[in-house]
Amino acid sequence: MISQAAEDYLKAIYQLTTDNKKVSTSQLSKQMQCSAASVTNMLRKLSKLKLVNYEPYRGATLTSPGEKIALEVIRHHRLIELYLSEILGYSWDKVHAEAEKLEHVISEQFEEKINEVLGYPTLDPHGHPIPTKDGNIASDSLYVLWDIENGVDVKVQRVNDRYPEMLRYLASMGIFPDVTVSVIRKSPFSGPIHVEIDGAEHSLSKK
Repeated sequence: MISQAAEDYLKAIYQLTTDNKKVSTSQLSKQMQCSAASVTNMLRKLSKLKLVNYEPYRGATLTSPGEKIALEVIRHHRLIELYLSEILGYSWDKVHAEAEKLEHVISEQFEEKINEVLGYPTLDPHGHPIPTKDGNIASDSLYVLWDIENGVDVKVQRVNDRYPEMLRYLASMGIFPDVTVSVIRKSPFSGPIHVEIDGAEHSLSKK
């Protein structure tokens, strides 16, 4: 058994890792909203537990056991988000914060019951894949909306669930997973991108 804080670090490292590159202390410090010294201290502890490969000043990657724990926490989180949304009627901008509190404390039996009640889902309310019980997670090739050419229709696959106010803003325009968005034009110099959804035009900043 490891602490909830340790699980949060493992999850953060997993989410920040791209192309198998090491996650830096500064990245983790920003993600965890704590000092670099606190991050270094935790990485040393996780390294002793053989959950991360950590080199001072070079960053960290997950070991296989560390990745397994991270994916289990993510599985709990995304199943809880979907349960709150589908069964309890929470709006999609509120489920992330609630799931953050509950992801560490539910039992494996409760997790499986949620999974069964939801019909063994593969995606959470924001379009993110739910890891399987044995630690597999679907991979896919996605494009950032900003990179789509003018005149192209695309289907939204997923949205970032980290910022509730942004989710409410997207919802007000009708942007959800599985919704078709038509890219009309992009203004130069990082100006807004103009899209059409259900016949209505909207402008989105690059952020």
